[in-house]
Amino acid sequence: MSCIEKLRKAAEKADSLVCVGLDTDMDKIPALLASQKDGGVKFNEAIIRSTSDLVCAYKPNSAFYEAMGSRGIEMLQRTCQIIPGDIPVILDIKRGDIGNTASKYADFAYDIIGADAVTVNPYMGFDAVRPFLREGKCVFVLCLTSNPSSEDFQMFDTSGGCLFEKVASKAVEWAEEGEVGIVVGATRPGYMKKIREIVGDMPILVPGVGAQGGDVEAVIGECGGKSGSTVVNSSRAILYASSENDFPEAARRCLNDLRDKINSVRKER
Repeated sequence: MSCIEKLRKAAEKADSLVCVGLDTDMDKIPALLASQKDGGVKFNEAIIRSTSDLVCAYKPNSAFYEAMGSRGIEMLQRTCQIIPGDIPVILDIKRGDIGNTASKYADFAYDIIGADAVTVNPYMGFDAVRPFLREGKCVFVLCLTSNPSSEDFQMFDTSGGCLFEKVASKAVEWAEEGEVGIVVGATRPGYMKKIREIVGDMPILVPGVGAQGGDVEAVIGECGGKSGSTVVNSSRAILYASSENDFPEAARRCLNDLRDKINSVRKER
């Protein structure tokens, strides 16, 4: 099964466009778990068990695990093994190298961690994307991000539109070689409609809803509410909905509220 098909089926099964970002910070999880050797894995497992019927994907951010060294890599591996097999794992690594180096990054993401998809920085062109285009896997290309200094490059005016528009167009070309999606920050709704017009039904991963202030109505209004085509990520707001032992239940409530809000907007469109 293709990754995009897996994503669509998971979204339809859960009636959800929500992806939970597993950006697990050991300094923020409940103290009782933080003090345990496998506390991070137990925290992630509790989150996954409590939310897996409400999501279309999970997105662990590799940096939070790499920062812990070998213990963190093991934690990331075990976390991905816990995620039900019918739910896609998008590994947020934002790699952007070429040749053998990119191939090794792909080996790590797919063969060691077991991800279904990755995020990639396309600054070096298709050479930075091609190594990740394996059968059944998907590459989410950074297109337009939420950070203020993204305008240094992404909004640069070219003869064919802004640079982010060129990236979106290239992503469509690259999709002829394999499964490709793009990443568009939730705080950029004014540009989403244009991007959606360029990429059609291509999956758009939308981080920034929740703690970063992205507006659900604006995102769905511009990006659309089709299962498998819009993936709305929320991380901190769900993971740390409670700092107490009721964190799994609090995470589920927060996620369910977001899912219901998104679905309410979808029904209005």
